[in-house]
Amino acid sequence: MYLNCHSYYSMRYGTIPPEDLVEHAEKLGMTRLALTDINLISGVFEFVRHCKNHQITPVVGVEFRNGDDLCYICLAQNHAGYIEINQHLTAHLLAETAFPILAPKFNHVYVIYPLETLDSTQKLQPNEYIGVRHWEFNKLFRYRSKVDQNKFVLWQPVTFLDRSNYNVHRLLRAIDHNVLLSRLSPTSHATAHETFVSPEQLQCLFDHYPDLIKNAEELLGKCGFEFEFKTPKNKKVFACSEADDLELLRKLAYDGIPYRYGRDDKEAIKRVDEELGVIHKMKFASYYLITWDIIQYARSRKYYHVGRGSGANSIVAYCMGITDVDPIELDLYFERFINLHRTSPPDFDIDFSWDERNEIIDYVFKRYGKEHVALMATCNKFKGRSIYRELGKVFGLPKPEIDELVDNPAAIHRNEHTQYILKYAPMMVGFPEHLSIHAGGILISEEPMSHYTALQPMPKGYPISQFDMYTAEDISFNKFDVLSQRGLGHIKTCVDIVKENYNVNIDIHAIQDFKDDPEIKRQLVSHETMGAFYVESPAMRQLIWKLKCDNYLTLVAASSIIRPGVSSSGMMTEYIKRHHNPDSTQYVHPIMKDLLEDTYGVMVYQEDVIKVAHHFAGLTLGEADVLRRGMSGKSRSKKEFEDIVQKWYANCKERNYSDELAKEVWRQIESFSGFSFCKAHSASFAVESYQSLYLKVNYPREFMVAVINNFGGFYNTEMYVHEARRCGAEIEAPDINKSIHLTHIKGITIWLGWIHIQGLQDKMIEEMLENRRVNGDFMSFQNFLHRVHIGLEQLIILIRIGAFRSFGSSKKELLWEAHFFYNKSARVPATTPALFEFEEQSFVLPQLVSHRLEDQYDELELLGFPLESPFKMISERPLSRLTAAHLGSLVGKYVKIYGYLVNYKSIHTKNHKNMAFGYFLDHEGEFFDTTHFPQNIERYPFRGKGVYFIEGKVVEEFSFPSIEVLSMRKCGLKMDPRAEDW
Repeated sequence: MYLNCHSYYSMRYGTIPPEDLVEHAEKLGMTRLALTDINLISGVFEFVRHCKNHQITPVVGVEFRNGDDLCYICLAQNHAGYIEINQHLTAHLLAETAFPILAPKFNHVYVIYPLETLDSTQKLQPNEYIGVRHWEFNKLFRYRSKVDQNKFVLWQPVTFLDRSNYNVHRLLRAIDHNVLLSRLSPTSHATAHETFVSPEQLQCLFDHYPDLIKNAEELLGKCGFEFEFKTPKNKKVFACSEADDLELLRKLAYDGIPYRYGRDDKEAIKRVDEELGVIHKMKFASYYLITWDIIQYARSRKYYHVGRGSGANSIVAYCMGITDVDPIELDLYFERFINLHRTSPPDFDIDFSWDERNEIIDYVFKRYGKEHVALMATCNKFKGRSIYRELGKVFGLPKPEIDELVDNPAAIHRNEHTQYILKYAPMMVGFPEHLSIHAGGILISEEPMSHYTALQPMPKGYPISQFDMYTAEDISFNKFDVLSQRGLGHIKTCVDIVKENYNVNIDIHAIQDFKDDPEIKRQLVSHETMGAFYVESPAMRQLIWKLKCDNYLTLVAASSIIRPGVSSSGMMTEYIKRHHNPDSTQYVHPIMKDLLEDTYGVMVYQEDVIKVAHHFAGLTLGEADVLRRGMSGKSRSKKEFEDIVQKWYANCKERNYSDELAKEVWRQIESFSGFSFCKAHSASFAVESYQSLYLKVNYPREFMVAVINNFGGFYNTEMYVHEARRCGAEIEAPDINKSIHLTHIKGITIWLGWIHIQGLQDKMIEEMLENRRVNGDFMSFQNFLHRVHIGLEQLIILIRIGAFRSFGSSKKELLWEAHFFYNKSARVPATTPALFEFEEQSFVLPQLVSHRLEDQYDELELLGFPLESPFKMISERPLSRLTAAHLGSLVGKYVKIYGYLVNYKSIHTKNHKNMAFGYFLDHEGEFFDTTHFPQNIERYPFRGKGVYFIEGKVVEEFSFPSIEVLSMRKCGLKMDPRAEDW
């Protein structure tokens, strides 16, 4: 008789997790229950599974609302009804139109209206009913004569379980309406009656209206929802049949073997055949082929991709060109990607350049049909700090008090409002707040999407499903991860520049050749990695230095052990020690040596966690995968993970391991696995690093231009410009006849693009470039003024950056001339080229003195950095000429050095104190690293961009020198010579 239950997936309205809803129904002896969340189906499959586990027949539906106004409740008679509900919901959500007051004609859906609907209609369809709540009996007499008595049903909405939940509900409604709790309208929240009243209580409440109970029970009895969770939901066939798919897959894999391994590589052929057998058995051929099809489209557009994740464990994927990771070389086992024991569906992670991903997504929607494609949703939930901030606003706390509450809830002054906040905030943790777009997941279905979900719009224009990746996994729906990153933009742009400038075609996927390139090895050993994907950060550069990394396999390991948390656990340092002295490795147990000898006993990869859990502790492969996912924060069920933890210790005890041994191995898993990559993922990153390094070694200046033009790297533009100069480039500020919108290179000269000039308007840039394209180069400053419509403010920017320097006049002369030109009373803005030749005016000006320092200040303001050494701008005479090159010979010595701050990273120590790691340039343009311990960073903090005078002690770790800073001060700058005139 419960026709209208809300779970907490009625976002910012409901308060009950589906599991709690079902468990409470079971306690009340219910055998049939309906879930009808508001305008969402997000909780349907979770609800259905819990119902099955508790022998309750699930009924599913949706409560349709326009804002706070209830339109009707729809209950699906069966799966066909669920589809109709999704179609109706999708149509209005995507069109962003209100739901009609009366429901459309349904064939397999029952509709329940509130009593007031009878004010506007007296004719109900056979599938339509009127709900009556027990507090509405006094209204019933007005309507009983209007419709058949069998059309009235008991209506007991369920929104909360107790009074505390009711208060949470009201807080959620205030958050949703962005109003003070005291100003929340009664029509904006449920009444206090919408709780789980027992059947006995309902019998009493409806004692005078038994027909309403009977009608509700009969209606609910005619509804149900059967769903097969294990049957794959993805598009089943790519070609014409499963047999055709397998043959096409076999052909593509075999065609790729000669390219990847040469002809007649027996090991490769054997593994391909083994994988094809498993793929066929798991009915996964179409998934491979769809991924291949997406990549083929990208290649037809000359777009680059990187295939990564566990899919890179597959040799079939490698031979098809989905990935560039050789699983034989890396001893990757296919079972990490697909196996009968895996508890979650596998997927391919395919990266495209940041500026090309949307076109790939558009292709997928058009290729496979908008009825069958949706982006994956992610369910954003209320978390600790956000809850305190939202509740602070609801109770009307002033912002400083809210900030204090967010920073340290335990220390906040207790008053009536903060007491409520501290009471109810923990109750809201984990509640769904809103749906957004998953980072890259795309669903491609066999049946139309309405069979599984309603769709809703997102700002980018592509609809999302109403469930997240965990639900997709639960119902056997494999996603395709189409992601984006800047590193591929660097690669593509560089390849294009090389083709244009040198007419050289680069096969960037010939990774097997790059691995043996001696020049790339030298580049790695010398840790010259700025701009290269994933290996350019100071931390990664340090790690490469310490490992003396000169090969692909070591870089694969480095890509994993660099992850956050590893260094704090001490495992990264331990790995480096063992890497240089493998014989010193001590294993806590002989089994651990068998499993981890290749990585010196350190669990470098997620696969290591699975191996240890399975072979050391005796967990099944499925349980080991649950453990891996739980450690990575991807576990759907907390209880499921806790059960695995208990089984770990129980199994260790059965195997007669000491408690100390079991705890130590568990500690190693716990401290590492949450941050590690799967091995194939690390290998994929290393492949892209090698592709970047190949370009940097062979075309260093072109590569740096590509990095500059794609933005978004680890460093800012200034550092990439500096790196280009280190690579032998001559850097030029934007020039009126040479520069274009983006930075470009001619020979060894790099012309910075107009895009880097702060304050310059895009419209003016476009007009200027178009004029130059149509009418040729500008012949003089006055020629420019007569051809381009430009305001004085924009013109001054061009003058100050030196855009007209090729015409021979100084900036001050040009500024004088510009003001003269704009102050003429007869000035007519140029909108088209002059129809007649104009006579150049010449001016006799007094000598106007210019200083290079003025140019540096102009560059600092307009570019964000000076084009000459920043050390030339400091006001003091240097007290030291020490450089980074000297540090290796001064280990243990106290030194003084000047450094230009590149960046720094602050961290919290275990004692909750701040310390930092700095990265600087010396006056010769070389890099060095610093460490700032808590007692020193507090006294000598970083004070923004600039040159610092540093005193400290040179230390060395694994041949890597750095400075432990004892004192530091920022150097002042010389005064702008023009300041005296201001």
